[in-house]
Amino acid sequence: MPASYDVVIIGAGTGGYVAAIRAAQLGRTVAVVEKQKSLGGTCLIWGCIPTKALLEHAHALKVIQAAKEWGVTIPPGAPSIDMRQVHTRKDKVVAGLTRGIEFLFKKNKIDWIKGTARLVGGGRVDVVDGQTQTIQAADVVIATGSTPRGVPGIEIDRKRIITSDEAIHLPEVPRSLVILGSGAVGVEFASIYRRFGSEVTIVELLPRLVPLEDEAISAELEKAFRKQGIKVLTGTRVSRASAAADGVTIDARTPDGKTQSLSADILLVATGRAPFTNGLGADERGVRMEKGYITVDSLYRTSVPNVAAIGDVITVDGAAHPQLAHVSSAEGILVAERLAGQDTRPLNYDHVPNCTYCDPEIGSVGLTEAEARARGYDVRVGSCPYGVLGRAKMAGETEGFVKIVADARYDEILGVHMIGPRSTELVAEAVLALGLECTVEELIRTIHAHPTFSEALGEAAHATHGAAIHL
Repeated sequence: MPASYDVVIIGAGTGGYVAAIRAAQLGRTVAVVEKQKSLGGTCLIWGCIPTKALLEHAHALKVIQAAKEWGVTIPPGAPSIDMRQVHTRKDKVVAGLTRGIEFLFKKNKIDWIKGTARLVGGGRVDVVDGQTQTIQAADVVIATGSTPRGVPGIEIDRKRIITSDEAIHLPEVPRSLVILGSGAVGVEFASIYRRFGSEVTIVELLPRLVPLEDEAISAELEKAFRKQGIKVLTGTRVSRASAAADGVTIDARTPDGKTQSLSADILLVATGRAPFTNGLGADERGVRMEKGYITVDSLYRTSVPNVAAIGDVITVDGAAHPQLAHVSSAEGILVAERLAGQDTRPLNYDHVPNCTYCDPEIGSVGLTEAEARARGYDVRVGSCPYGVLGRAKMAGETEGFVKIVADARYDEILGVHMIGPRSTELVAEAVLALGLECTVEELIRTIHAHPTFSEALGEAAHATHGAAIHL
């Protein structure tokens, strides 16, 4: 007889491992099938954690390069980056976190079954790791995540033409780097390697950087990048890329229809992520799929009874789904509670925070100004530049602003968009405000401590009512 569990989760990323812990807390017997040698999935092993570790190194170098301004004396000579030590520290951070998840599995009596999972039907899952074993589940949760998406006509050789998986492990800083795509992955690696010393060019097919963000955020980021010496080519399509022993040659068509040839040591393809279902057998078991994504309803039920799916691998009711670690975790908690019989309600994807850890940082939640107008709102906006804040001047981080998008009729906050220091932290207040259907007036009356970066939120609220104090 196969081993039997209440819940079997396929994938131990930020969706899968969180779902497992929550299900175990609710008294369910749980197994997680994961083929990687460590727990944590893309976010912990190849994505969120290692990239942000590299960004912290880049920030440290930025501070050291300005040592004279801070009155700090360093030995003669320009500061430089030691990639061997950078990777040693980055890998130590990742290893510590993966061991932490292993501890949580043991604490919550969750079985980690190592291998590749395949749905058999009737709640059975085959796990292959040299040999095959079958496990039985009352409920199966698919949380297999995503993988870097390629571009037709461009062959990724993982040496000269690479994805983010390779970019986090480059043994040396490339002299030149072209990045294809200006979403979160593209602009974060642009910040990392420009600060490390690379000549960086970003090529974006759409008319602006970070195209999912508010237009004002895109414009501010492009201005900041150009100031840092990052070359930006928007509205530009790459038609060909060929790798050789000494670098990459790229043909790009610019907005005026001309062909421009680019050359670089490395081409990083950062054009998004594709759902990972290879070998899962989901379609063979009748799980409805669309363009490779597993289709689920608002409570993550698939077309097959007792099979759920969460995270990067899904599309919810046919709508676009944010591929974010914190979204996967929230979905994991919700699906575990539903399977345990608790009352649950769908997530509000309008209230998901988006955080991009480039320099300057971006944090946003809710509707952009353009989206709010498209939905028919009578829109009122207000903003506050970080540069007016005493805390920003003290820290030497004065770039960027906070922008509030509100409904003029009811004064409800519809969206908050920020670019600048600590934006990925400050956005949490905005998420809470939207969740509570907060008005601009209520945010004005919320006292923000002085001197802090958070004062920018309060000042932007005042500005939305045309009553800014410090502008």
